[in-house]
Amino acid sequence: MSKQVSEKFINYRVYRGGTEYLGTADVTLPSLGYLTETVKGAGIAGEVDSPTIGNFASMSCALNWRTIEPAAVRLAAPQAHPLDFWGSQQVFNTSSGEYDSVGVKVSVRAIPKKYDLGKLEPGATTDSASEFEVIYIKLSHNEKVLLEIDKYNYKCVIDGVDYLVKVRSQLGY
Repeated sequence: MSKQVSEKFINYRVYRGGTEYLGTADVTLPSLGYLTETVKGAGIAGEVDSPTIGNFASMSCALNWRTIEPAAVRLAAPQAHPLDFWGSQQVFNTSSGEYDSVGVKVSVRAIPKKYDLGKLEPGATTDSASEFEVIYIKLSHNEKVLLEIDKYNYKCVIDGVDYLVKVRSQLGY
């Protein structure tokens, strides 16, 4: 039986709007945490932190730059920036013994929260950093959409299921 083992990222690139290459940056992707409310009372043996369907806490994304990049400074403008992270992930086929790669793409719309110019030191990186509030995220693996969350448009798609389609209808969208 053939099995592909995902091993590691070969590399990735950071773009604004899908075409403008932004330079060399390490990316910290957002964590997804549902908004919850504690449910307790008669008929429940204790408490349950109940997640609110399709509603997520603040999602942050960070880009750490090696140097001061003009494109990074432009990302400090107070607007939603379309950022794309295109990557290639290495996989190993256990039957054939061959390596292959699959594409991974993360797209976000992100509003700047902080831009840190970093430090100036001879022969060293500046460690400049950009931090963003993520209002939209889409994760694709091998051209299949695994996740799409759009906070302002009531969209929460996980593994092909839109968990807010009924809510949108009930709200008159």
